[in-house]
Amino acid sequence: MPYPASHREKTRERIVGSARKLFNRHGFNDVSIAQIMAGAGLTHGTFYTYFDSKSDLYGEALACFFTDPNWKNNWDGIAIDPSQGDLGAQIVRAYLSPQHFDDIENSCPMIALPTDVARGGEETKRAFETVFAAMVEMLGQSSKSKAERATAQAIAALCIGGMVVARAMVTRKHADELRDACREVALSLGGWESRGTPRRARKRH
Repeated sequence: MPYPASHREKTRERIVGSARKLFNRHGFNDVSIAQIMAGAGLTHGTFYTYFDSKSDLYGEALACFFTDPNWKNNWDGIAIDPSQGDLGAQIVRAYLSPQHFDDIENSCPMIALPTDVARGGEETKRAFETVFAAMVEMLGQSSKSKAERATAQAIAALCIGGMVVARAMVTRKHADELRDACREVALSLGGWESRGTPRRARKRH
């Protein structure tokens, strides 16, 4: 019996999902194709039906909810609703949340993989740049002005960099303090109140 038309797409998603988790946990160089395929419940040989090499897979594994509509974050209690007006504040809070901090396997790959990307080739760097640009766009989508784009870039870098440094710390208290500080500064830069309401939307009495 032939496989349904959706089989190939779903199998590819399983491979990418397995790779993303393993890359996030161990880094690119310390993960083998055999481990990736075992994590996806598939045989080693099946890999080359979908990808030419591990590097070919790497670019897709860098995607996250900023670029992949099918990517599901698994951070307990965290949900981002693009239909809400406080999207920027939602992203900042979700990104710097303790849930995201703790869930390494399901992290945004921009946190776990920047050093791998820096050592990689142009294709990998372009994939990283695409995800970062998508995050910036979501943070600053309410305005097209150059000034607001610069602010969105700074907020994105603050979120990603804050998480990278926090995860490098031994003391959880210090890591939490850093995340909290980055969150408050990022929300202030974006002009969002503590509850996620943009300051510009406040009514004066």
